[in-house]
Amino acid sequence: MRILAATMKHETNSFSPVPTNMARFEAWGAVCDEAALDAYRGTAMPVSAYFDLAEQRGAEIVCPVIAEAMPSGLVEEETYEQLCDWILAPLRAGGVDAIFLDLHGAMTAEHVADGDGELLRRIREIAPDPPLCVTLDMHTNCTDELVRNADAIIGYKTYPHTDMYEVGHQIGQVLWNKIEGRADPVMAWAAAPILAQTLRMGTADEPMKSLQEATRREEAAGMLAATVLGGFPMVDVHHAGLSVITVADGDLAAAEAARDRLLAEAWELREGLVYRHRDPTAAIASARAANKAPVILLDHADNVGSGGTSDVMTVVETVLKAGLDRVAMAALYDPEAASAMHAAGEGAEITLDLGGKADMPGIGLKGRPLRLTGRVAKLSDGRWVVEGPMYTGVEVNTGPTAVLETGGMKIVVTSRHHEPWDAGILTNNGIDPAACNYILLKSRIHYRAGFQPVQPDLGVHFTLDGEGVTTSNNSVLTYRNLRRPIYPLDPAEEIDFP
Repeated sequence: MRILAATMKHETNSFSPVPTNMARFEAWGAVCDEAALDAYRGTAMPVSAYFDLAEQRGAEIVCPVIAEAMPSGLVEEETYEQLCDWILAPLRAGGVDAIFLDLHGAMTAEHVADGDGELLRRIREIAPDPPLCVTLDMHTNCTDELVRNADAIIGYKTYPHTDMYEVGHQIGQVLWNKIEGRADPVMAWAAAPILAQTLRMGTADEPMKSLQEATRREEAAGMLAATVLGGFPMVDVHHAGLSVITVADGDLAAAEAARDRLLAEAWELREGLVYRHRDPTAAIASARAANKAPVILLDHADNVGSGGTSDVMTVVETVLKAGLDRVAMAALYDPEAASAMHAAGEGAEITLDLGGKADMPGIGLKGRPLRLTGRVAKLSDGRWVVEGPMYTGVEVNTGPTAVLETGGMKIVVTSRHHEPWDAGILTNNGIDPAACNYILLKSRIHYRAGFQPVQPDLGVHFTLDGEGVTTSNNSVLTYRNLRRPIYPLDPAEEIDFP
């Protein structure tokens, strides 16, 4: 038995000015062939579950590539084609009996709106018969092309995504049961006219908590897999938005009924999937009054984990002006500033025009640096291994990294984009999170994975509505290709659903 297992993942923000080329994937650590097997065995990733299931059966594993890039702008055509070719090459050579894929589900390239569905279409042109399963991120924008060309699909049920290995194992087992004649997976799927906002998809919060509990009830009642995909709203494609996929054992009617129940519940809960904005100064006042250190502050509109430039200084400036003390901030992307601090050395006093290097024409925003004087508190090479529950065992490389201490704030400045989903971004740069009064993160929800041990009461967090291409303010984004009508861009009473 010879199986192909591969990863090709990117969450594309079409409003982001950050280029997505091969270097972007290599910065995450794109690896091929035996190096990919070695790098991802024993991690908490879906592909590791695929490896384990195959090795338990003595199957030969072909792993042409494991490639993931931090969210950013449209994937360059040359890069997309190369990633696809790596996966397609073993199929062209022949001899592959089954295909196990770990995809994101929101990849858009310069020349292909549905990057994930197009990959599966090309696979089926070459290899129409081998059983094929897919794991998807919860922020997938699903299409018929994607579902039609797979045998079984599942998405993460957690955000932060701490169940990646588990869902990989679940859907991988479904495919092995098909291969071994113990199951006949059939799928039903449909999209709902809801453009849910990422900030309202945390699975510890309503309404996504209830929606994911509903998927587990469907599985307990007999579905092989049931998935609510919140979608990714910061890409201007026709198919963006919430959807549902169900997998039944040979009973399509049962899959369709489960799908419809989940869609109806999502529509009923639609209002909770929209974020309501708040003045950041009022949020800071509430944070100050919380008196439960460390308080988490979220600069969510500039979240690199959704394609942000991670160098917008609006919220940092607001917090500094508010005079909060013992603040740790992570992570600000400014390779020039990091280099200058490395040249100056630890302990040196330095004045920098920090951040604000990137213009964002997609939302009409110009970069605006912030001039700060402070002390170089710490220097590092930016390499560390995640020990928290998300991306466990994966090496992080933020490039030459430095900490600027200024005005009661320690700012972690990186040379590579990084969303702070793990407290290692602080501890590996000389900052004890537990000793902080406030932790300011350019994150939305993923921070909860690694920072819950620091602040077990995740209710003590405050969103600070700043600027950036990951804004939760729909009025900032111009959609030209998105299907309409769709809630909340259009009134619910004008939408005939379900």
